[in-house]
Amino acid sequence: MAIGTQPVNTRRRTYAILIALVLGVMSGLFIHTLSSAVIHFAEQAATLMTGIFLRLIKMVIAPLVFATLVSGIGKLGDDSQVFRIGGKILLWFISMSFISLLIGLLAGNIFQPGAGFEPPAVEDLASLKHPFLPVDFLLHIVPTSVLDAMSRNDILQIVVFSVLFGLALPAAGKAGKTMLGWTEELGHIMLRMTDMVMLLAPMAVFGSVMGSIAHSGGGMLIQYSRFLVEFYSTILVLWVVLTTLAFLVLGPRIKDLIRELIQPLILGYATASSESVYPLLLEKLENFGVPTRISGFVLPLGYSFNLDGSILFQSFGALFIAQVYGIHLSAMQQFTMVLVMMLSSKGIAGVPRASIVTLVAVLPQFGLPEAGITLILGIDHFLDMARTATNVLGNGYAAAISAKWEGVLSDGPTEDRL
Repeated sequence: MAIGTQPVNTRRRTYAILIALVLGVMSGLFIHTLSSAVIHFAEQAATLMTGIFLRLIKMVIAPLVFATLVSGIGKLGDDSQVFRIGGKILLWFISMSFISLLIGLLAGNIFQPGAGFEPPAVEDLASLKHPFLPVDFLLHIVPTSVLDAMSRNDILQIVVFSVLFGLALPAAGKAGKTMLGWTEELGHIMLRMTDMVMLLAPMAVFGSVMGSIAHSGGGMLIQYSRFLVEFYSTILVLWVVLTTLAFLVLGPRIKDLIRELIQPLILGYATASSESVYPLLLEKLENFGVPTRISGFVLPLGYSFNLDGSILFQSFGALFIAQVYGIHLSAMQQFTMVLVMMLSSKGIAGVPRASIVTLVAVLPQFGLPEAGITLILGIDHFLDMARTATNVLGNGYAAAISAKWEGVLSDGPTEDRL
């Protein structure tokens, strides 16, 4: 049971989300056959349904991340323990990012997804250009105002402030203990609010899927069917690799973890929003036996440094564009591209359509035309659904593995409190 929440029928909620997903597909296909006015109305209704849910989720994200991180660090004790856990999990994140990029690279070379596509005309992509500069990234990490960071839901900046705040608590003596208790209670309240917001999840799933298919129809999916099948197959390979690595650490309990992650995966896939899954993922990890002080510390870091699905898309998408234009990239160029993407993928936290933005930033460095990205934009929502679900899976595994490494993973719902 989630901290501070009443027991919920998770199976019923999962069924509701699945039914909403199916109804969204069917409704979208039907609406696409109607007049443009009806399609426009459906898109507006979908935007409203999805927008309300995502805004409510975003409303609780910043205080929830702050509360779970501060209370988690406060309970970890001394600074050395924080740095030990953080160092281990960051090493895991870097390793998984490298594996994800390599899988995308291998799949791009094997499948040749860009073969047979006509190169598009050059278009204005100024809105997507977001050049990666290491200095700007390092400066961006440090918030000029925590209130500004929270208003923009900039997870990376919130993490930096929360970590420093949590590390400073012990030095404050009695006042620090009081503040730690306050953040624990704040966490209780925010998780209760989250449980209330999650009642609207089926509506958001229906609206998101219905709106996308009503706009694009089944025709676009058929046109890009080979690309979609190849990308989803590559994602599936990554899932198998991640699950195998998690099994090596967690053993047979991986089955229980996958069972708990089913609902967050469905929600992430349907909404294509990692933010919408964060509170639910905390709840499910607690049900599995991960103490909140661990998941509350690992997940916010993962949202900035462990986006396995998004990272895989970088190498796969770059090779797709190179193949569309008939540009050959040598093995050394591809390896260099992987190293650049390893760095640049860490600098786009909080940017809408982050994977597309990062890809546009990297392409010119290897002589690849940015206009090729327009071939992907039309189906990017369906790609983003798979990327988001993969990000959720990777971060869920990472939190459980961290708890196992620290010897605090319990056999059932943890009694750990915020």
